[in-house]
Amino acid sequence: MAAYLIKRLGSLFFTIAGIAVVTFFLSMVIPLDPLAAIAGPQAPEETVERLRVVYGFDQPIHVQFYRYVERLMHGDLGMSFQTNRPVLEDILNFFPATLELATIAMVISVVFGLLLGVLSAVYKNSWIDHLSRVISLVGVSMPVFWLGLLLLLVFYFKLGWLPEPGRLDIMLFEPPRVTGMLLVDSVIAGDWEVFWDALKHAFLPAVVLGLYGLAGIARIARSSMLDVLTQEYIKTARVKGLAEWLVILRHGLRNAMVPTVTMIGLTYGSLLEGAVLTETIFSWPGLGRYLTTAFLTLDLNAIVGGTMLVALLYLIVNLLVDLLYAYLNPRITLASGND
Repeated sequence: MAAYLIKRLGSLFFTIAGIAVVTFFLSMVIPLDPLAAIAGPQAPEETVERLRVVYGFDQPIHVQFYRYVERLMHGDLGMSFQTNRPVLEDILNFFPATLELATIAMVISVVFGLLLGVLSAVYKNSWIDHLSRVISLVGVSMPVFWLGLLLLLVFYFKLGWLPEPGRLDIMLFEPPRVTGMLLVDSVIAGDWEVFWDALKHAFLPAVVLGLYGLAGIARIARSSMLDVLTQEYIKTARVKGLAEWLVILRHGLRNAMVPTVTMIGLTYGSLLEGAVLTETIFSWPGLGRYLTTAFLTLDLNAIVGGTMLVALLYLIVNLLVDLLYAYLNPRITLASGND
């Protein structure tokens, strides 16, 4: 296991380095000038050239690349053109909101997705199975912006059960920042009023994102469980007189989780990128909105920094998925090189 982790961490480093190189040179060849966008369409050429000198774009490309790598080695992702703050500071400011929302959404997806998938497989072709298929179909096909607006219309405007978009009521103060996640920081501060208000604000956007993840997880779990329940060891466990719920959970679900974990990892990775439409509809100040604005304003430093963060998140999630494989199925030997 230790050798496998060292090998994977080494490959993670080289992958991030490769992504950094590719992202840098791609940002250099795009047929658009971010400095002209900063200065404005009416800015004289002298102003654009002065900005070019200030930001170092007047230097040869190999000099720019050397400075870029030197900054990365010191954890410096450069300054954001749109916020005039260090990109790393911006990411640390916006990413916790996305992490909080994505985690709540994944809890919803995993719990209800596995429940629907298992019940759908156990009671194949029953009303539960048909209901699970309908929910999965709705989750996959329903546009996120439409579902988000519908939920806001019903639960906020009409019924008034849930609060307005945003992370926290305007009359409440955020707790002292420790992690940037309001739910965690409010627990640390012992501010339960903020905790429950933040949880209510996160509920609707988490449901919107969770329904999307739930659909894929339920379908994969159902397919895997149907395959597992026909295996000989399941029949043997039943012959031994084990309770049906033990057969399903201990022998069936654990083996069916191997392919399902892949879907869970991919879904969580995609949510950690930031859900632009959901964050926009619910006024959620997350990474998705930040990176979208960076693309629209040609904020190259923010684009490069965000791209590297997303790549790093996917690599970490992929590593965790591989480790879960070994836990769920001991026959998978990580040290054997079959990774």
